[in-house]
Amino acid sequence: MRQHKREMGATALLLVLALAYPGIAAAHGTTSGEDDPCIRQVGERVVHFNAYQPQYQVKEQYCTDIPNTGETFLVVDLVDPVLRNEPVGMRIVKGNGSKESAEQLVADIRPSTHPDGVLRSEVRLDEGLYTVTIATEKQNLMKRPQYLLRVQMTDYQKLVQTLAIPLFGMLLVAWLGYKLLRSTWLRNWLTVLRS
Repeated sequence: MRQHKREMGATALLLVLALAYPGIAAAHGTTSGEDDPCIRQVGERVVHFNAYQPQYQVKEQYCTDIPNTGETFLVVDLVDPVLRNEPVGMRIVKGNGSKESAEQLVADIRPSTHPDGVLRSEVRLDEGLYTVTIATEKQNLMKRPQYLLRVQMTDYQKLVQTLAIPLFGMLLVAWLGYKLLRSTWLRNWLTVLRS
């Protein structure tokens, strides 16, 4: 009887942990290029964006959610070798990029060639939304890749997802436990064990 309860408890605990931390049960490894939110298409070419704040975390790299304000290194890797010979530039605008004006412009790196394949800039970012636009001189304006940066902002969607899954798992386990305790099968089984 006690052994069976322990096994049921262990199974319930594993279920809650699997729902709360899906990364534990998932395969390890880096994200593939298709799943990487930092990769964008520039026409038929590919670029990869990263932001660094070494004053807070030396090795940590960010893509769209930057945890702290302050000096930030923005790095665009020109993955496609053809882009290294084309003039490529970057514009950082405060806001979501819908209303560009001179007051909202944070940095404008004019298009130039980058033989090493890296376009870099250092900017000071305050709390809020920023739009990073990467463009080549040959590219259609409508096809420019953009990154929406959230600097020191709470992402409520991720917060709800982080809390909802464990809460749902605990409620499911509690409901299953309640149903099991109220079942006639368990009562009959306990009666047989006692006799």
